[in-house]
Amino acid sequence: MKAADQPEDDMPKILITRPLPENVVAEARRHFDVEVRSETLPLTAEEKARALAGFDGVLATLGDTFDASFFDGTPRCRIIANFGVGYNHIDAEAACAAGVAVSNTPGAVTDATADIAITLMLMTCRRAGEGERLVRSGDWPGWHPTQLLGMHVTGKTLGVVGMGRIGKAIAQRAAMGFGMKVVFYNRSAVTDLPFEATRLDRLEEVLGAADVVVLAVPATPQTHHLIDTAALAAMQRHACLVNISRGDVVDEAELIDALRQGRIAGAGLDVYEFEPKVPRALRDMENVTLLPHLGTSTLEVREDMGRMAVANLVAFFEDGAPLNPV
Repeated sequence: MKAADQPEDDMPKILITRPLPENVVAEARRHFDVEVRSETLPLTAEEKARALAGFDGVLATLGDTFDASFFDGTPRCRIIANFGVGYNHIDAEAACAAGVAVSNTPGAVTDATADIAITLMLMTCRRAGEGERLVRSGDWPGWHPTQLLGMHVTGKTLGVVGMGRIGKAIAQRAAMGFGMKVVFYNRSAVTDLPFEATRLDRLEEVLGAADVVVLAVPATPQTHHLIDTAALAAMQRHACLVNISRGDVVDEAELIDALRQGRIAGAGLDVYEFEPKVPRALRDMENVTLLPHLGTSTLEVREDMGRMAVANLVAFFEDGAPLNPV
């Protein structure tokens, strides 16, 4: 790659698909000829085609869906640097076949996402959203002994589905902060945990043992609708489900059914199957906590994610490979 002080004509041309924190854009401009799209909505089909045909690299993010059809032919673009850990919106196999590298930003998002999982657990179990709406309505009659009785999480059992970086961070907060017993389901062995936890062999065992189930798996064909009718039936009636992974890990229609029938007690969701569409049924339920995909929504974390995405671009154009290939 050319030195940062060389003319822009000699620098790789990069498209940043959404506005990012100013210092991230400034860092990108040190290394590349950068165009920043001002729109906050996902790329249109026409914009995606232009991105791959008109730029050497694309810094894309959630919602910028690049399926296999976009990699037909020989795109000019050599790398899509994803701003985020999850990359199920990019057909990485098709990209690779077309000679387009794909990278992501692991690590930068871990703690912030784990914090949101704990937020959702507490809000749902302690009925905080319902209570906040009651106060705002002006109809709160004042305290009384049986008002909004929820689940006391201290000492309960947390079931973690997916004990990767984020799953471990959630479990550590629950175990060491709330004295929760931790059971988990993970396809591979997990060692050296700094807290006590028990790996169970079957997903249904974890679902059946837990008072709170947290989903922290990546979105893959294997995890699509991982939480379906059978999985929800394995949960205890008083249990709550928390999802901070990807929306399509849960069969949303089946979740709504389980909540309506009282087969589980509640849900805390930061992601949705057809995001940003959230079914009216979920929005109308008092026992469901709904957040607008806040998992990584802090300035420090978004800056870290942006710098990591830029570092992937720099490494690719300097050394031929991103730091965090997928």
